[in-house]
Amino acid sequence: MLKAIRILIQERLSPEAITKASNNREGIPVALDKHVLGFDTGDAVLNEAAQILRLLHIEELRELQTKINEAIVAVQAIIADPKTDHRLGKVGR
Repeated sequence: MLKAIRILIQERLSPEAITKASNNREGIPVALDKHVLGFDTGDAVLNEAAQILRLLHIEELRELQTKINEAIVAVQAIIADPKTDHRLGKVGR
């Protein structure tokens, strides 16, 4: 877990990533007090960091789910077009 966090921090806080993030102003401001963290670390700054990481993770999961849905739709377009052969009494290709 710590290794994954280290890699994430290195990727997000590299000089190139910081430059790209400062140029990219997309997104909607989020009020962190409206989102429940689900646990308490005992430190307000650490709680805020955990909320931010959780929201970033949720965003990445949403992007992944969208890609999965697109893949499912693409596969269904290929295989979900059965042709009926009345002579054989079967449905399929």
